Amino acid sequence: MPNKTRKTTAKRATTKAPKAKAPKAPQHIGIVKNDPYLEPYEDAIRGRHDHALWKLGQLTHNGKQSLADFASGYDYYGLHKTARGWVFREWAPNATDIYLVGDFNDWKETPAYRCKRIEGTGNWELKLSEKKMHHGDLYKMHVHWNGGEGERIPAWCQRVVQDDQTKIFSAQVWNPEKPYKWHRKKFKPNKDPLLIYECHIGMAQDAEKVGTYTEFKDNVLPRIIKDGYNAIQIMAIQEHPYYGSFGYHVSSFFAASSRFGTPEELKALIDEAHRNGIAVIMDIVHSHAVKNEIEGLGNLAGDPNQYFYPGERREHPAWDSLCFDYGKDDVIHFLLSNCKYWLDEYHFDGFRFDGVTSMLYYSHGLGEAFTNYGDYFNGHEDDNAICYLTLANLLIHEVNPNAITIAEEVSGMPGLAAKFEDGGYGFDYRMAMNIPDFWIKIIKEKRDEDWKPSSIFWEVKNRRADEKTISYCESHDQALVGDKTIIFRLIDADMYWHFRKGDENENVRRGIALHKMIRLVTAAAINGGYLNFMGNEFGHPEWIDFPREGNGWSYKYARRQWDLVDNHDLCYHYLGDFDKAMLDVIKSEKDFNKTPVQEIWHNDGDQVLAFMRGDIIFVFNFSPTHSFTDYGFLVPKGSYKVVLDSDSKDFGGNGFNDDSMVHFTNFDPLYEKDGKEWLKLYLPARSALALRLQHEEEKSKKK
Repeated sequence: MPNKTRKTTAKRATTKAPKAKAPKAPQHIGIVKNDPYLEPYEDAIRGRHDHALWKLGQLTHNGKQSLADFASGYDYYGLHKTARGWVFREWAPNATDIYLVGDFNDWKETPAYRCKRIEGTGNWELKLSEKKMHHGDLYKMHVHWNGGEGERIPAWCQRVVQDDQTKIFSAQVWNPEKPYKWHRKKFKPNKDPLLIYECHIGMAQDAEKVGTYTEFKDNVLPRIIKDGYNAIQIMAIQEHPYYGSFGYHVSSFFAASSRFGTPEELKALIDEAHRNGIAVIMDIVHSHAVKNEIEGLGNLAGDPNQYFYPGERREHPAWDSLCFDYGKDDVIHFLLSNCKYWLDEYHFDGFRFDGVTSMLYYSHGLGEAFTNYGDYFNGHEDDNAICYLTLANLLIHEVNPNAITIAEEVSGMPGLAAKFEDGGYGFDYRMAMNIPDFWIKIIKEKRDEDWKPSSIFWEVKNRRADEKTISYCESHDQALVGDKTIIFRLIDADMYWHFRKGDENENVRRGIALHKMIRLVTAAAINGGYLNFMGNEFGHPEWIDFPREGNGWSYKYARRQWDLVDNHDLCYHYLGDFDKAMLDVIKSEKDFNKTPVQEIWHNDGDQVLAFMRGDIIFVFNFSPTHSFTDYGFLVPKGSYKVVLDSDSKDFGGNGFNDDSMVHFTNFDPLYEKDGKEWLKLYLPARSALALRLQHEEEKSKKK
């Protein structure tokens, strides 16, 4: 041994020491690489990313199963028909006893319907013969715990109904003889661009009642198809006890609201949308849950914190609701399974996640200014919620790579709609919530003469370069009682008295003109998609007010008056027709999202703005009083054809322009090397034009 040691030592001594390598420059994670201002916060960004990776590894047993495999809780929990009968399972670790009570046992605890705890778990199970339950039976859980008991609706149940007389909610056995047969099993959304029609099933009809899935499919969907939208975003799908909550106080997360019809009728609606090229996005609520204990998850089995944060964090101070504990694996399992369930069972094409700001911060974003990057990385963020949202996006795109995810987020958290591998949270889009706020502010606070095109242009394209957005002028939020839609802010009571053709006053003419311009400048500057709320495209005159004690439980304002836009003696159809024409122009430009928004000109004194997307030039004259003759811009050389004119008589304008005219550019030797010439246009006050550059093949076709 000594000799061997000496030989080894001698040999090592003759080995040359390796040259020291120069330290490599740090490799920044994607979103930091794209935005150097994030560099001071890279450790926090990487920490969140690593947290998600760690949790992903934990839930998938380091990749031994997929995240989709993990998120299949709905196949295990809840009530299921088997080859031999029925099986029911529920996660209720604090329970001491659980019975099913219902139509099948006269709503009494009986031994045959007593669940058994699965040893070593918080799960309970009951197996029954086929004859013990039948399709349509109503049932609940009767849960016992130390110190109490109560009737509860199972957390994982997939069908909940309300008694018309007593108003009591119950779970319902749902096993129709003929399951729904899909006509279109696979569907790929058209996202170039995404044009979303936000809607609510119940208030989508003009009768003073709750509308149905079938009525929407038969009466409203054809309107949306005709108008040119390629996606619908449906609110209030998850079951909610109070209709007036707009669907945002959810009680049963796996149950499609029965007040609108059956699961098969919802599937038929989605199927029909797909057959017509329309994607269906669900407004999913994972930011909070209703406080109800009998109908909801508030105190399922004597543990008020089973699904929710303990202590002060349990209740949302502004929403009178409960906040999920995103740090619990069982809660993550519940919510991720919920995402997969709606994709798998109902063929939804994705989700608009409600209340993301509320999830991201311990403060729920309340009272926060978010004026600098430090406000996003100061330790006031809920890393558990961030991790959940990241996992949700990974799961959704694993289940359906073509799925759409949209975040409703107001703080501006960087990376929210950036790729996971770049350090982002993986949403496809974020809502451009700054834009409707801007329009409200400018209409309320600025005289028409003070509207600045530079400010307007900056606002409609204010977004992070590496994140796509859904731009919109107004959503359902602005249509509710207590707020005002854009058309109401512009015209107010004159909507009721001067909206008949020939009887328009100056206020109405102003409102119609600006309504069109506001929409066009917003839609033309998108980098992902555009959203409109049901009825706002034609200037629906009524706000939304659901039946409540204060209005005598009336449905008068919980509906849409389609007869107004159908009546060509009124001005509403002008706005609706313009909306369709606007979308047609946007869709006519191939790869619209990929075309850069190139400013051509702005002059705040003239109140004129012009920018280009691909071959289309958008020109706006916001001046309320000044029309311009031969107003010139430098544009690519060629001839231009008007493809949209907000001042056309077809859209309720004055028709001052001859839109059949082809506009040729004028040579200027100073700009010859740039391939640019002067385009000179007549710009009437309060009007907008869209012009398309004509290519040689288009010219020859016309000849």
